[in-house]
Amino acid sequence: MGRILVVDDEPDLRFILRRILIRAGHDVVEAGDGAAALTSVDESPPDLVVTDMMMPVMGGVELIRRLHADPATAAIPILAVSGDWQLAVDADAALAKPYQRAELLMLAEGLLRKGREGR
Repeated sequence: MGRILVVDDEPDLRFILRRILIRAGHDVVEAGDGAAALTSVDESPPDLVVTDMMMPVMGGVELIRRLHADPATAAIPILAVSGDWQLAVDADAALAKPYQRAELLMLAEGLLRKGREGR
């Protein structure tokens, strides 16, 4: 079980991700864009960030860049989930939309294990 921050500008997609992850036993918080995600991370760092890449205000590319640049958040694993997964070059893993539930969980849980081992 881990604390996962889901970042997507589409409320329906956040809802779907949230349900999948909660049913797998994870604690899930949400943000509608990269700027809101950074605020959430500052308040309570997650064990994993699952982010869309293309969002208004601040997209996933900038969010990932900022998380990696800050020593306090650089070790947080990042899973990019996007229709344009090629933008996710700096994420720890990428998953193209539409995705399969099992594939999402396999990647998320693998990144959570990797994050725990790295601490």
